[in-house]
Amino acid sequence: MHVHFLDPYRPRRSPVHSLDGRVKLVLALAFIFSVALTPSGAWPVYILLFSLVLCAEVISDLGVRYVLKRSLLAFPFVLAALPVIFTTSGAAALELTLGPWTLAITQPGLERFLSIACKSWISVQAAVVLAASTPFPDLLAAMRAIHVPRLLVAIFSLMWRYLFVLVDEALRLMRARAARSARSADPALKVGGSLAWRARVAGGIAGSLFLRAIERSDRIYMAMVSRGYDGEVRLMPSPGLRPVHWAILLSGLAVLAFLLLAAYLFWA
Repeated sequence: MHVHFLDPYRPRRSPVHSLDGRVKLVLALAFIFSVALTPSGAWPVYILLFSLVLCAEVISDLGVRYVLKRSLLAFPFVLAALPVIFTTSGAAALELTLGPWTLAITQPGLERFLSIACKSWISVQAAVVLAASTPFPDLLAAMRAIHVPRLLVAIFSLMWRYLFVLVDEALRLMRARAARSARSADPALKVGGSLAWRARVAGGIAGSLFLRAIERSDRIYMAMVSRGYDGEVRLMPSPGLRPVHWAILLSGLAVLAFLLLAAYLFWA
């Protein structure tokens, strides 16, 4: 099976892949909300939550290394929470002097920042497992099954499909540029012009890409409208959940509720 490099779905023969998309979506959202609502500093609960998502990674046969590598995407965004180290009131653990300013790293601020980083990392792992084990059309069907607004699902659907259109147009422009670019057999000769010339060419390519993508998206949309598209892609009715699916769903929600309750009882 051909897998596009933009598509995070990785086909495998695993219990996670064969699980109903509605169950996976609800459990993933409940897991992420549970992680977000866990109080700061509840490290034993964080370890248990990480153990749950680690089990899902192993059972899904995606590979722990693959999921951990993709989850590193969260760390650049965690830096936005870095000011809480200095702005949270509490006992100073370390003081940094920068010219006339003195910044105090507080113990509660450091704990809060580490908690945010840990929770973000765990949540992204759950999202990676969901995306890599569920085809995107199944995710859209699951969203409609749990009554996500139709307009929001349509935006997700069109955004995903037009992303491939945009990449296809970009690849065409890159091939056209490569076909019109001469290369010297002498490796000492530099290919291309100055930095300003390269920036001008890149700007022209970006503008052409924008215009071509808009024109092609208009043609695709008119073709969809002519075939009866009215804002929703209609699918066959989804079958009801089997008892085993209900058991997995309710068991997962119960475990998450228990961990969240324990976190608030002992670490809130």
